[in-house]
Amino acid sequence: MTATLPTATTAPERPVGGPYSWLALLRLALRSRRLALGLGVLAVFALTALIGPWLADDPDAVSVDLGQGPSGAHWLGTTQTGQDVFAQLVVSARGTLVIGAAAAVIATVVSVVIGIGGGFLGGVADETISLISNVFLVIPGLPLVIVVAAYVKGDGVFSTILVIALTSWAASARVLRAQTLSLRTRDYVLAARVYGEKRWRIVLVEIVPNELAIIVSQFIHAVIFAVLTQAGLAFLGLADPSYLTWGTMLYFAQNAEALTGGAWWWFVPPGLCIALLGTALSLVSFGLDEVLDPRLRTRRPRKEKKKR
Repeated sequence: MTATLPTATTAPERPVGGPYSWLALLRLALRSRRLALGLGVLAVFALTALIGPWLADDPDAVSVDLGQGPSGAHWLGTTQTGQDVFAQLVVSARGTLVIGAAAAVIATVVSVVIGIGGGFLGGVADETISLISNVFLVIPGLPLVIVVAAYVKGDGVFSTILVIALTSWAASARVLRAQTLSLRTRDYVLAARVYGEKRWRIVLVEIVPNELAIIVSQFIHAVIFAVLTQAGLAFLGLADPSYLTWGTMLYFAQNAEALTGGAWWWFVPPGLCIALLGTALSLVSFGLDEVLDPRLRTRRPRKEKKKR
């Protein structure tokens, strides 16, 4: 049997142009408390990373105050060599966000190309890509990152970004592939093929816009994974110690036995910032899901008050 394809007079409607316009989605986004709170915390971190290093003191400068607690001169105390912890925290915000965003961008691009491309093309290409993805997925994430980071030649922040990106694309690619396998059989995609649309145009116009919510969600989770992974690599001494991040602050604090020495002001602030950043990104992801998914933004009916 042959599939019945829509004619030019009865072109199928695309989900992208559904009953919710971009203006309606913007109104829903402004009413989302989770999204507003998450974006607010992210804005604080972004502003700190952007202008903080210019306003803070030199994080490498030493003073006579060795291992001192928080005070008026040093808001978050000092390290064992007299370096200001607050200055290190502010400067490290830029390094952490740069690594997280850069690794997430690379991982998302790779997952989009592999997941959507393989799912749309099908055949041997799809089977090969699916096999490679499954190999990456069955290996535990952190041990894989540690092994790759130990054997990658060259130091520096770019090596860390590359290692995190190349070990974090498989899960997203698998999700996008599954969604693409479903979308490529939809009426509007079949109609585009009948009308003679080129493959790349079908992917960019018909497939990618309908997976934009998934791509954004996967990007946010990739940022969280990159930040946590970089902190883990830095804590284990596998990252560049000269590039200040919240992870390297934990690494130096651990080497100086700040935890056993009671210097909580050295390791609590970077750990708290990592937790707040991950929470803010999760809130943004949940808020976007509420805005973009009609099933999540449907309000529950109010319970009727009991009659006395």
